Amino acid sequence: MPDPTDRAQEAAADYTRFSIEAARSRGSQSTLADCQDCGDPIPEARRKAVPGCTRCLDCQETYEQRRGR
Repeated sequence: MPDPTDRAQEAAADYTRFSIEAARSRGSQSTLADCQDCGDPIPEARRKAVPGCTRCLDCQETYEQRRGR
């Protein structure tokens, strides 16, 4: 039985895969470097730190606040 850390790592990997697939499916609608909410460029440091991210830091924080995290 996996421990909580293993489950968290698996969930993070699943989220990353899902995010990358979703970004690819958007195709020409946007680039991987643009925030899906505001359209501003996502800084390279964020894209490296969070592969597959689709929002800039400000929009991600707003998104998480709306979802109650």
